[in-house]
Amino acid sequence: MTEAQLASLTTQVLVAAFVVGAAFGAVAQRTHFCTMGAVSDILSMGDWSRMRMWVLAIGIAVIGFNSMVALGWVQAADSIYGGPRVIWLSNLLGGALFGFGMVLASGCGSKTLVRIGGGSLKSATVFAVLGLSAYATMRGVVAVGRVGTVDAVAWSLPMNQDLPSMLAHVTGWSVERTAALAAVLVGGGAVAWVLSRPEGRSAEVWIGGTSIGLLVVAAWWLSGVWGQVDEHPVTLERIFVATSTRNMESLTFVAPIAYVLDWLILFSDSSRRVSMAVMSVLGVIAGSWLQALATRSFRWEGFAGTEDTAKHLVGATLMGVGGVTALGCTVGQGLSGISTLSVGSALALAGILGGAVAGVRYQAWRLERML
Repeated sequence: MTEAQLASLTTQVLVAAFVVGAAFGAVAQRTHFCTMGAVSDILSMGDWSRMRMWVLAIGIAVIGFNSMVALGWVQAADSIYGGPRVIWLSNLLGGALFGFGMVLASGCGSKTLVRIGGGSLKSATVFAVLGLSAYATMRGVVAVGRVGTVDAVAWSLPMNQDLPSMLAHVTGWSVERTAALAAVLVGGGAVAWVLSRPEGRSAEVWIGGTSIGLLVVAAWWLSGVWGQVDEHPVTLERIFVATSTRNMESLTFVAPIAYVLDWLILFSDSSRRVSMAVMSVLGVIAGSWLQALATRSFRWEGFAGTEDTAKHLVGATLMGVGGVTALGCTVGQGLSGISTLSVGSALALAGILGGAVAGVRYQAWRLERML
């Protein structure tokens, strides 16, 4: 591959990432796809519809990713989720902080982007604070404490931490074979659970869950198959073009928001390059905005008062710190990461759900005190 061909491929991948992000934004706006909302619906109304939508997205993502592993197209070890080192304390604690924060901030990272597209000035503020706190946790003052404390607590496994690799290590089977098995049992099991109740068979649940799950798979394919170059024309190393981590990537929305701020602030710095993460963030906002305009649901929204402002600022900060510490958000770990069947992603997801439950109950307690 020549340098010109590499530049052309990079442009194609970036445009495709924007399209995937726009589709995500439009679908999430149309179907009200939201993990925080799913938890809140269960605790406040006993309604499992949005949770089944989310689990359906997980099932589709698991089937899609592990089918690609079975075909030999991708491998979990090429992502940030699949290595042998499990930072379990970071996953759990970071996930809990993120989950609690997203309740205070009225939604997770992806929901923040969707709400910006719908006209929420509150979410625009959350975006800025989340991005700054995420950046500080990746490279700034918070990063120093993170690396020296929670990240130092880890398990070192004799194999990669994704379930197919662990099964292959125990059984002696190939990873491709165990991935195919995992796709059927785990992914198929999730889909079967969704179908087990009437609310899981509604059109909205299937449109939202199937579409979001397929978009996660599409992002994996875009990065890991189309965007993989076996030999860089200059360095001769294998690369995944236009990625921020130098690894294969899918959708995630905490660190990418920080990358957007970095790109905007240092735009004139020739060393800065736009990435798939940046384009997917911009795409989600654009897709949500177009969907809101098409359905005439676009509405400007501001803060209700000082307490509302403070709550969202604290929530945004917790999401930025927690999301980076956990290596992802409800989409980054809860969909993209969990699609690899990584141990760390499962722990982060448990932390997010636990934090979200605590956050919803805290909000209810606060409301009762005010009455």
